[in-house]
Formats: sequence, C-alpha cells, structure tokens
Amino acid sequence: MRIATWNVNSVRQRVPRLLPWLDERRPDVVCLQETKLADEAFAELLGAELEGRGYEVAAHGQGQWNGVAILSRVGLEDVVAGVAGAPDWEVPEARAVAATCAGVRVHSLYVPNGRQPDSDHYRYKLAWLAALRDVVAAGPADAIVLGDMNIAPADDDVFDPDAYIGQTHVTPPERAALGELMALGLHDVVRDRWPGERIFTYWDYRAGMFHKDLGMRIDLALASAPVAARVRAAWVDRQARKGSGPSDHAPVIVDLDEAPDGDIGPVVPPPSAKPAKRGSAKLPQAR
Repeated sequence: MRIATWNVNSVRQRVPRLLPWLDERRPDVVCLQETKLADEAFAELLGAELEGRGYEVAAHGQGQWNGVAILSRVGLEDVVAGVAGAPDWEVPEARAVAATCAGVRVHSLYVPNGRQPDSDHYRYKLAWLAALRDVVAAGPADAIVLGDMNIAPADDDVFDPDAYIGQTHVTPPERAALGELMALGLHDVVRDRWPGERIFTYWDYRAGMFHKDLGMRIDLALASAPVAARVRAAWVDRQARKGSGPSDHAPVIVDLDEAPDGDIGPVVPPPSAKPAKRGSAKLPQAR
C-alpha cells in the first residue's frame, strides 16, 4: 500500500499538478493539506476526476483557508473531522480528518503555524497538539499520522539552525509537543530510514530557496510500530516541487509491504545545489 501526504497550498491552483501526479505515482491513500476549499466546492472541482481514478474522498474544508482531505482506493471507514478537545482559533478551523483505510487509521493534519513564539497563536498550536496526542493515544494500534506538522523535528531538518533563531517551527516547546506525540510509539519513518541525509519537504517560494535547496522538513509521516514495520520505502517526491505552478511543499511517500519504485529515497531527484555554509543564508522574511 502506497500512502502519501502533500500540502498542495490550494487544491484549485494545483489541479494541473495533482491529477497527473496521481496517475504517475498511483498512491493508494493520499492525505492533502491546505486544500482551501469548502467541501461542496472540493467535490464539484475534483469529485468526478477522483471517482474515475477509484478514490473515495473524506474532505474537511472551510473555504479560502486551511482544509484537509483523505483520498483512498483501499476503503474509507469511520471518518472523523477535526480533533476532539482541540481549541478553536476565532472560528473553527479545518485542520484534521481521520479515516480507516485498509485497516490502518490514517490522520491527515495541518497543524497550526504558531506565527510567533509566545504569541496567542503559538499557545493555540501547543494546545492543539496536546489534544491531537490524546486522540491518537485513544486510537487503534495500527495508525499513521501524516501531514504538515509545521515543526522541524531537529536542527538537521532545517538548512541552517542559525537562520531560524527567534522563529517558530524549531522552538523547544514545539519540538517537545511533537516528542510527546511520538512518545506514543510513533516512528518518523523518513528520518528513521535515512538518518544522516539532508532532507527537506518545504521551500519558500521567494529568493530562489528551492533551487538553492534552502528548506525545512516539516511534512512528516509518523507511524505506529506495526505500521512502521511494514515500511519498504519512504521518500520525498521532490520532482513534484519542480516546474511551473508547484506547491511550496513536496509530497512525502511511504510504501508499505512492497515498494513499486524500489527503495529509491530519500529525495527524488536529489538536489544539485551544495549545502550553504552555516550563517551564509537567511530566511526571505529576514532580508
């Protein structure tokens, strides 16, 4: 079974990239984030195309912001939208949907950004993650948590830790919250498979960050032990970030039981840019 997660940053804008990608990579389960469409609009835009490819859909959207979905060709049962016990931010936000696909509980997540350390939104992020932990803890043993976690688990998951001083995504409380979720027995299957590799999933559109390979690894696949034991390949589909009209995120692909493309990771294709010297590059917003 091939499971993928992709923050598409507006599914309406990404249709010319999404549909050919589905045909090429042929995932059995796809978790989407930042769909930015209400459920009715999502169905109108993609319903026929996805049905023709054999996908059932569980969408949880709210219009121009946020939005998540699960597409499945291997069953879609016990769908739950949202995270029980999680706080809201001004209005209820569409940030999570879960379903059981071929016996595995799949969570598609778009974790709050946090905006600035110690801000109200940052505290909202931490509370949201705490509620998520409780939901996953109460769930079945066979589970996988996928999506844009908006946290880089370690300094090796950003192009330069110095560039992120004072920024969200890398602070000790955020990493501790992620650690508490993983303490349930979840495995970061990409990093476990490629412990020493330079791997990113997100590159800012600005300042040529993608071409310079100045990115972050914030799109994660966290699998429970029974699911992690089935992993045969885990990799970042960097090809989907190239070309015209891409998302600023690349898909992450996890193959269970068999790997149709072989164990080809960690990043496909690998970047040609050499790692920047520490302290030589800044975030676009810091320029």
